[in-house]
Amino acid sequence: MDRTILHFDLDAFFCSVEAILNPQLRGQAFVVAGSPEERGVVSSASYPARKYGIRSAMPTAQALRLCPGLIVVRPRHRPYGEHSDRVMDLVRGSVPAMEQVSIDEAFLDVTDHPRPGREVAAGLQAEILRRFSLPTSWGVAPNKLVAKVATNVGKPNGLIVVPPGQEATFLAPLPVSMLWGVGPKTQAQLAEFGVRTIGDLAGMPEDRLRSLWGERGIDLAASARGEDGSSVVEGHEARSVSSETTFARDISEWEALSRTLRSLAEDVGRRLRESEVAGTTVRIKVRWPDFTTITRQTRLRQPSDQDGEIFQAAQELFDRVWRPGKAVRLLGVGMAGLGPPLRQLGLFDRRWEEDSRLLKAVDAIRTKYGWDAVQRASDLQKRPDRPR
Repeated sequence: MDRTILHFDLDAFFCSVEAILNPQLRGQAFVVAGSPEERGVVSSASYPARKYGIRSAMPTAQALRLCPGLIVVRPRHRPYGEHSDRVMDLVRGSVPAMEQVSIDEAFLDVTDHPRPGREVAAGLQAEILRRFSLPTSWGVAPNKLVAKVATNVGKPNGLIVVPPGQEATFLAPLPVSMLWGVGPKTQAQLAEFGVRTIGDLAGMPEDRLRSLWGERGIDLAASARGEDGSSVVEGHEARSVSSETTFARDISEWEALSRTLRSLAEDVGRRLRESEVAGTTVRIKVRWPDFTTITRQTRLRQPSDQDGEIFQAAQELFDRVWRPGKAVRLLGVGMAGLGPPLRQLGLFDRRWEEDSRLLKAVDAIRTKYGWDAVQRASDLQKRPDRPR
């Protein structure tokens, strides 16, 4: 039996929420972004701003050069989360299965729904706009891959339906960059062989694909034909927790970088404890001044939500890739492999228990009085950049 999969995306979500909070922003070219003086980047761009070529992840200073009258709004993550929760709660209660994949998008499986997929999507699209004043775009297809592409084709405020059996026909004329797994590097490689559309990719000989990319090439061709057997996973939860900061100026002093790593690790640890989860894999992200970005990770022996353990692992990873005097533009720390905070305690693990109680007390104080209510003595003279 053919499946009916829906995908929806909240259009320019952060900007849409800001326009609700400040109606004067409606119809204006504006971005939700970090400060250009602090070398921030664009998190979300309104559709009028996108006409100037402004896009997410672009440096704010570059966006201002493209549109000198651009309005820059600093991010406010709490209201974004609150609006997302309301939308997701409405949708979750309206369909048999939902998999939320980010703050502003989700997949739905409505195969067993009594109404056709188009009607379900149109009804939810109208209800979200009526109740929350948030525009959405929707894709309806027999699988997740094609449904997501359909959403992107219909943006903004669109609803695209791809009937069973029409997956390859729908995808064929689209740019190959719209396909999952095709980033700028792969796109450039494909262009060398005259592959510019998804249909071009679907038509490449299998032996050529395998010689270029191995089994990944075969998978790409299957995607280009619209083949995807992945399921909608109910109750999807965050797979990682991370925190990062872009420095106002490049930092090359080890002490300042180490303090920032500790601050980021503390932020990650606090959020893990708030969510009552622990992680097994510590990750770092480092961006050099030329925008080259690297990631490294290591696996812990036991799940942890402890600041000190996260910091120690992050510091060891950082020390392996950094050399004295090398400047850093951005630092990030993350934790993956999330699950229940279960730990096998040995006979002499009282220190870990004491640290756990101490961190919970610090969390409570900071929640009530703010982050700076509790500080390390070493941070009083030289405060690290706060995670954002």
